[in-house]
Amino acid sequence: MLSLTVYPIVFLVIWLIFAAIALLLILRLVLTWADPNPFGKVGKFAFWIRRRTEKWVYPAARLLAMYGVNTRFAPFITLLVALVLCYFLTQVTANTFFVIDGLLAGIARGSASIIIGFVLYGILSLLVLLIFIRFIAAWFVFSRATFLGFVRRVTDPILVPFQRLIPPVGMFDLSAMIVLLIIWVLQSIVLNVFVR
Repeated sequence: MLSLTVYPIVFLVIWLIFAAIALLLILRLVLTWADPNPFGKVGKFAFWIRRRTEKWVYPAARLLAMYGVNTRFAPFITLLVALVLCYFLTQVTANTFFVIDGLLAGIARGSASIIIGFVLYGILSLLVLLIFIRFIAAWFVFSRATFLGFVRRVTDPILVPFQRLIPPVGMFDLSAMIVLLIIWVLQSIVLNVFVR
């Protein structure tokens, strides 16, 4: 079973990468507030950290500036977003291994019901991933020609009816949360009906 052998390694790698990013962001936050001499060793190190983390921090800084909040807090916001993304990535990875293990078990048993159940579960999991990508992408500008444009076209038929019922509150689309809850209920129904 892949979920027992490969997943722990992937899980460890994801969280080690997060720890490295978190260390850089915390160093940037501390050094930004300390405001060291730019010509000293600490100042040069702070500049190096800033240059390495700017692409991650800039979207959060732009968002904070838009609402009149001090942009020095941007590394903290980026750290929170990275934490959520890492958690979600570990969940998606676990879900992917779960679907692969289920499909392999269905094939080994020769059970069409189990295979259909895990295919449906996998499609719903992919939909959850696309909705989450769309939710995160709401912070960024993108055109219809990009991958995020594709994500929007795929998720619009599901999200737009719910958005009419529950309009977004500022940047936050609460209708997406409701759709995610419905999908999670459907996933449990699929497992109970097809897999058992």
